[in-house]
Amino acid sequence: MRNSKDMKILVLWADIESPNLGVRALALGAAALVRRTWPNAKLDFQSFGSGAAPFYVRERTLLKEIIRRSPEMRAWVTSYDLVIDMRWGDSFSDIYGLRRLVGMNAFAKIVSDAGTPIVLGPQTLGPFNSRVGRILAKRAAARYSKIIARDIASANYGSEIGLRTPILGTDAVFAIPVPEATKRRDVAVNVSGLLWNENTHVDHLRYQKSVISVCKELLRSGRDVTLFAHVLDSKKTDNDVPAVMQARDQIGDDVRFFIPDSLEDLRSFVAESELVIGARMHACLNALSVGTPAIAMAYSRKFVPLLEGMGWERTVDLRGPDPVDDKILEICNLRSQLDAEVSTVRGRVEPLLKATSEALEGSVPAWRNR
Repeated sequence: MRNSKDMKILVLWADIESPNLGVRALALGAAALVRRTWPNAKLDFQSFGSGAAPFYVRERTLLKEIIRRSPEMRAWVTSYDLVIDMRWGDSFSDIYGLRRLVGMNAFAKIVSDAGTPIVLGPQTLGPFNSRVGRILAKRAAARYSKIIARDIASANYGSEIGLRTPILGTDAVFAIPVPEATKRRDVAVNVSGLLWNENTHVDHLRYQKSVISVCKELLRSGRDVTLFAHVLDSKKTDNDVPAVMQARDQIGDDVRFFIPDSLEDLRSFVAESELVIGARMHACLNALSVGTPAIAMAYSRKFVPLLEGMGWERTVDLRGPDPVDDKILEICNLRSQLDAEVSTVRGRVEPLLKATSEALEGSVPAWRNR
């Protein structure tokens, strides 16, 4: 029988070393949620490739492991009291292809078959646009002791497609401690490499034009503007650093830029800013979680329900036909109003964080949690 001080927990599909600071936020947020209940718990992390697993994790090896049922893998999985499946925040879906869904589902099956409790951590549920995707979702859902949605639309969607009744939570980033900071920057603009390059979400040339236009107009009106990256430089084409530098070249020398070297560095930066504008959802969530207003440039359905669930409605939709530049600039001028609105966010998310922590605690059998 394990003492609660010795609880051992695995966080799946969230990486504390990922170049994507949103994925790091999910990892550290999950850890912070755990420590609300088990302050001294030992935490491990596992994603594709990197992590604590006794073998190199990829889709093919996970599927092989289901067939092999190796004693080594079973011993490793059963060494944990709880597994929290974070799925990078929005990968309980088939929008990224069935290969990713099958691979992540395989890991959940390995954990469940070993008898270790597993929870689907707070995230977007769906969409599942294919019949196969919906079948795979239902099979995976049956393995979780709890399913936690980070917004009401996801919770409702999960119920509609027949999943175990989801618990309503919020994004794990709000569990991360808030850094102490003094406001010393004006407007911080995240340039998304995902949207700056050709993509399946929005017209990338239109996105580029909006970023350049908004920044130039803010500078003309006397505002100080700093471009920043939220996905750090890597071999992947959708990282933000080249996009930040290209945007700076087009805007001119009046604009500043900032490339963080850690999640903590990024959170301090946004805490020191008066306003954040960003199309990376976690660039906006990191800002809101430290008390800085954020204008979200939404490119998918995951933005609005999550933000509105915490009472935040300062979102513009990049997918519509109308230009968003004027709307962004109009919101930028509401400085005192934005400050008043953001001050209410923490009070709205605290009950949702509490519900999430209680769901995690309730997923561990009493004989493990003593």
